[in-house]
Amino acid sequence: MDQRASDFLRRLLDAPGPSGYERAPARVWRQEAETFADEVYGDVLGNSYARLRRDGRPKVVIEGHIDEIGFLITHIDEEGFLWFEQIGGWDDQVVIGQRVRIATRNGEVLGVVGKKAAHLLRDDDRKKVTETRDLWFDIGAAGREAAKARVAVGDAAVIDAGFVTLTDDLSVSRSMDNRVGAFVALEAARLLADERPDVDVYALAATQEEISFAGAFTASFRIAPDVAIAIDVTHATDYPGANKKSDGDVKLGGGPVLTRGSSINPIVFEGLQAAGERLGLTCPVQGAGRSSGTDADAMIRSGAGTATGLVSIPNRYMHSPNEVVSLTDLDNAARLIAEFARTITPESDFRP
Repeated sequence: MDQRASDFLRRLLDAPGPSGYERAPARVWRQEAETFADEVYGDVLGNSYARLRRDGRPKVVIEGHIDEIGFLITHIDEEGFLWFEQIGGWDDQVVIGQRVRIATRNGEVLGVVGKKAAHLLRDDDRKKVTETRDLWFDIGAAGREAAKARVAVGDAAVIDAGFVTLTDDLSVSRSMDNRVGAFVALEAARLLADERPDVDVYALAATQEEISFAGAFTASFRIAPDVAIAIDVTHATDYPGANKKSDGDVKLGGGPVLTRGSSINPIVFEGLQAAGERLGLTCPVQGAGRSSGTDADAMIRSGAGTATGLVSIPNRYMHSPNEVVSLTDLDNAARLIAEFARTITPESDFRP
């Protein structure tokens, strides 16, 4: 990955943006898109679009959701502690003892996740699984009014875990799910901008996937694409205890993963697979019998119907503060999608 792309990825991952509160990463994404796209704009749900305009040609959407899981303040008590609920799906146990960044109207406020110390727990309590309702945020406020001067009910927070590298290829951050999908979507569009295909290309950074799929659904309804490629993360199975029987043999650095199943257009799947072969990429295949659990499930229902495909990035420790991905997989996913998009013409027929 070159320095420009690496810097963009770092800025994108570090920007806090849980579902419904994606303004910060969306701003980073649109600024990058403005360096090459013909049109860059947003909509009322916070979706961001970067278009390579070819009027009258087949419309192709390349999409990754830009939101992440996080927290929402629900109550400020008399002592100035903040009570919260989850945005998206957390394992409560990874939240304990973390630092958090709270986005407020007046800027960021730092805090810590509080819990009664182990020394003070009864034996029975030590055996219980901690739940979100047993935790709170501590911002060091001296009471309710002091806390309310800095934060408000409805403010969102993320865990304070920024981008770091483990090796030249493996990187760690919160929000890999699925800021990397939005990253790949724009990088694929950049590749296509250098060699324009005979299609009308929309890179899309969609909102609210972790809670509703609303962003991708409304954006695809707006565009009415002929083909839509969703990009998301998937579970790597190259760590202790992973289930290869359900998720396949998926390794970090082992190539972008293609999904085949009921919600995936078979011709799009075959086109992506052939594109990978031409590029000499290894693309593991995962099966999805009912739905993919990604924005592809929303886009297939749009308007008169959309031919959907799904490209996934192997990810260790999903929905944690320390998700791990391979930068090579990100580069290859963008190359794969661009290669497939170049094969689409006005004569392409995706009816199975």
